[in-house]
Amino acid sequence: MLKQNLSQKMMQKLSPQQIQLMKLLQIPTATLDQRIKEELESNPALDEGEDAADVYDIEEGGDSGDDDFDDTRSDDFELDDYINEYIEDDPVSYKVKSDSVQDVEEKTMPIAVQGSFHDYLERQMGMLDIEDEKEMMIAEQVIGSIDADGYLRRETLAIIDDLLFTSNIDATEEEINFVLTKVQDLDPPGIGARTLQECLILQIKDKIRKEPDNHKKAKSIALKILENHFDQFTKKHYQKLQKNLFLSESELKEAIDEILKLNPKPASGFSSSNTNENQYVLPDFIISNRDGELELSLNSKNAPDLRINDHYLEMLMSYKDSTKGRRAEKKEKEAVMFIKQKIDSAKWFIDAIKQRQDTLFNTMYSIMQFQFEFFTTGDERRLRPMILKDISEVTGLDISTISRVANSKFVQTEFGTKRLKDFFSESITTQDGKEVSTLEVKNILKDIIESENKKRPESDERLKELLHKGGYNIARRTVAKYREQLNIPVARLRKEL
Repeated sequence: MLKQNLSQKMMQKLSPQQIQLMKLLQIPTATLDQRIKEELESNPALDEGEDAADVYDIEEGGDSGDDDFDDTRSDDFELDDYINEYIEDDPVSYKVKSDSVQDVEEKTMPIAVQGSFHDYLERQMGMLDIEDEKEMMIAEQVIGSIDADGYLRRETLAIIDDLLFTSNIDATEEEINFVLTKVQDLDPPGIGARTLQECLILQIKDKIRKEPDNHKKAKSIALKILENHFDQFTKKHYQKLQKNLFLSESELKEAIDEILKLNPKPASGFSSSNTNENQYVLPDFIISNRDGELELSLNSKNAPDLRINDHYLEMLMSYKDSTKGRRAEKKEKEAVMFIKQKIDSAKWFIDAIKQRQDTLFNTMYSIMQFQFEFFTTGDERRLRPMILKDISEVTGLDISTISRVANSKFVQTEFGTKRLKDFFSESITTQDGKEVSTLEVKNILKDIIESENKKRPESDERLKELLHKGGYNIARRTVAKYREQLNIPVARLRKEL
């Protein structure tokens, strides 16, 4: 039996404009240009504007949080009223730059032109002792299968299949391995190895061959360690190595020093064609110290000059003049409605850019005031405990908005360019009841480890005790967590002779 009943529900629904603003807040300045280009390509009513005398100012709304996007415009008013209102506003230039925006000098870096790693290997093929064309084809396939680190991680059977399908060459495993030994004689040493152990063995053998009289004994011991005791070496079981090889501590140290000189990635000296080797950080904010007074400005790329295309204004005026004293035809209405839709979309996008700029500035200004001591001294131990909620309460913005701003954003200071999210940290209470940032504890932990005796590195339990002496009450598992976050290995792997 069908029934009808009424019910009330509280629901939160985001408009497309709110979603657009949230996405714009997330992207860093480095990719904002690309996003604006995409919008310019998809919406012909939006145009890049030159600096102009006339400025179209948007009416200031509330805060710039997730729930603050002004979406009160209705599509229900008459088309003529819309045209009159639009022409009255005359939004020829929509300029979003202000005093809080600072131009950043465009810096271009020269690009080194050089051949790829595989080109370098192929140029050496004439030096190989190749007997026939088949061996040459196999060598080319092997070289082409070497990865960016210099290793041959492709299975021999897969190389056989590649040769069969691409060159119609039927090769055996023995032939592949035979040619591989020749390829492994190419420069740099260690190339074409299938494992780290093989890579290091190839390099130490090359050193023994090219430098027979230079630290000959140490190199021979290093070769024995790599060939027969590699597992003990990687785990730094130095006492077992001494016992098994009947070595003194000085002899073992010399041999290990020879191994540490080897390159675990033979191709690391060559740029990869698949990766962008030069990664530059584009700051979103600039903080300057003027005699103890901090000044915050936005990168100029956060405030592009955007405006409504003049041609669309002319089309609206032309439509208004042509329909005076007569009723507009259906096709004319459809055309002007399309224009209206594009203009509204352009205005929404420019509004979102302006709100993005305001939100970024307000959030960074609050962070700058909260961490004032750090930005004036550069001492990371002056960083105060700060969580997203702290900045949310100061700015009146939603926590999710603060999170979007902090993600993938950078600030340029006189002490270097810093990642915004690195300023956020939890707090711990010291023995005297003072709250300190976890960043301070990590820095102290890092200093302790750097100054330890590398022959007998401190265990996590010992590190906990040292921190307790400094007044920091943290558990051993917390010490281990902080150590891992600092990319510091366990005590056994920090051991040196």
